[in-house]
Amino acid sequence: MKKEVADMLYDEIGNILKYRGISKNFDVAADFIAGTDLSKLPLGRTEIDGSSVFINVMEASAGDRENLRFEVHDKYMDIQIDLEGTEIIEIGLGKIEVLEPVDEGKDIGFVKAESSAVCTMGPGRFIVCMAGEPHKPGIAALDNRNLKKCVVKVAR
Repeated sequence: MKKEVADMLYDEIGNILKYRGISKNFDVAADFIAGTDLSKLPLGRTEIDGSSVFINVMEASAGDRENLRFEVHDKYMDIQIDLEGTEIIEIGLGKIEVLEPVDEGKDIGFVKAESSAVCTMGPGRFIVCMAGEPHKPGIAALDNRNLKKCVVKVAR
């Protein structure tokens, strides 16, 4: 698990261009997000800049906090955006215990975190989870657990 220098970002989608400069690939992603109606993208993967920046649009059902685990990625940061519905995403803090090391092929591993910060998502907000930063997406925030969301994968 390699940790980026910066920590997660959580803000309104209209402010995403303020964060340009984090990396070349982040700038490509931010420009795409700012200039695209994300709700019009098809389900599945849309390439923005090959394997350096791409977006996965998905429909999912939010789950219960206790049934979900913190995930980590070594190669990519995630920019997560709810298009429909509202979820909670937790960021792992404090002592981190590796439950499953990062699978290099899938770029995902699982950890347990001592504590966490809680971010309520929903349309109009985004969160950037840096590479190496534990995050637990998909936590139910409302009785209606249906989500349509996109995750922009941004190579380090």
